[in-house]
Amino acid sequence: MHQLAIALHKKGFQVSGSDDEINDPARGNLQAEGLLPPEAGWFPERLNEGVTEVVLGMHARADNPELLAAQKAGIPVYSFPRYVYELSKKKTRVVVAGSHGKTTITSMIMHILRHLGRDLDYLVGARVPGFEQSVRLSDAPVIIIEGDEYPASPVEKRPKIFFYHPHITVISGIAWDHINVFPTYENYFSQFEQYLAMLESGTRVIYNSEDTEVVRLIQENETPGIACTPYATPAFAYRDGSPVITTGGVETQLSVFGRHNVQNVQAAIEVCMALGATLPDCLEAIADFTGAARRLEKIREDKDLLIYRDFAHAPSKLRATLAAVREAYPNHKLVACFELHTFSSLNDAFLSEYRGTMDPADTAIVYFSHHALTLKGLPPLSKEAVRNNFGRQDVIVEDAPDSLQTTINHTLTLNNQPVFLLLMSSGTFDGINWNNISTTIKQ
Repeated sequence: MHQLAIALHKKGFQVSGSDDEINDPARGNLQAEGLLPPEAGWFPERLNEGVTEVVLGMHARADNPELLAAQKAGIPVYSFPRYVYELSKKKTRVVVAGSHGKTTITSMIMHILRHLGRDLDYLVGARVPGFEQSVRLSDAPVIIIEGDEYPASPVEKRPKIFFYHPHITVISGIAWDHINVFPTYENYFSQFEQYLAMLESGTRVIYNSEDTEVVRLIQENETPGIACTPYATPAFAYRDGSPVITTGGVETQLSVFGRHNVQNVQAAIEVCMALGATLPDCLEAIADFTGAARRLEKIREDKDLLIYRDFAHAPSKLRATLAAVREAYPNHKLVACFELHTFSSLNDAFLSEYRGTMDPADTAIVYFSHHALTLKGLPPLSKEAVRNNFGRQDVIVEDAPDSLQTTINHTLTLNNQPVFLLLMSSGTFDGINWNNISTTIKQ
């Protein structure tokens, strides 16, 4: 939302906003643009005749006083995705959808198009090297959108992807997520069925042919006039720790690693070719793509220690990330630390979905915060319940940042081989400074 505010400000709109709490990086970014609200809270009296449109974030409640004031005054209220669509009706719209890989594929498409000198708008859920913001809205002829199956707003509770009406869409994978919104897998899967059904004739669907649920979706929901293009992982081999893909008889060494990222590259190339790029140009462009923020992002490298962080939080994302590290760094001791942070991951009814996900790690550590459980209105969770649901009795479970830091220090100092510390979370591990941990290790 704050990135949308900045994008609209740069486009020439007069923008104001409210929230009950604003933290960094949003606070700093808004302040730099002169958009930081003077105080936190809700001020319905500000919804006067000078306000022509309201964009409603998902985390505002339906009884929000400013929302009620806007509705009473008859001011148009838009969800985030609907408003983006209103501003991009005349553009070629590309939407990257699916349960995983969305941010990376979107970032790869952006990277390739920029390399080719294409003017583009975008909406992506992470900081991407070479791009100033994560939302851009201009007069560009094309917009690349990271789609999301999460509800659009308290007023428009349908998935965000339903509002964009793409000309080209990617479906990267389907794996149950967001248990607070979609209580069963069947309910979750049906959102993608509805998405396919509403696509207009002539839409290009680029889908992952190696994901059995995506294939089932395509086969069971044939839609006349929709062009379906499969993609799969191209042939590749590791060279000096980096994958070298062979596509169209051409070898290209990538700057990101992991089988899932090689697969993501193929999806991005298919999109860019659908937009008129050539395969050789795409391969040249993608070679120096280093990844989006918190997507297998390197945060520390010493002689015998690598520390990476990743946004992985759903079971399918853990599996893909751990498999990528294990394959690329077979001679390192893999210490994997995962934070239960989302509503789904902290929910005892969903925890069993994580069974086996940490198996590739030499040392598996799971962290959760009792404060996070309270904030999400969930019942208490025991360490033993977490351990049992992961299906690995040697998994180390911690529930306080100090004990987590001590455990990791102890675990890493026991090693006489190179160590890969992998940190996986959509949160912050309650603010632990990982650079301090790595410094302690090296002493």
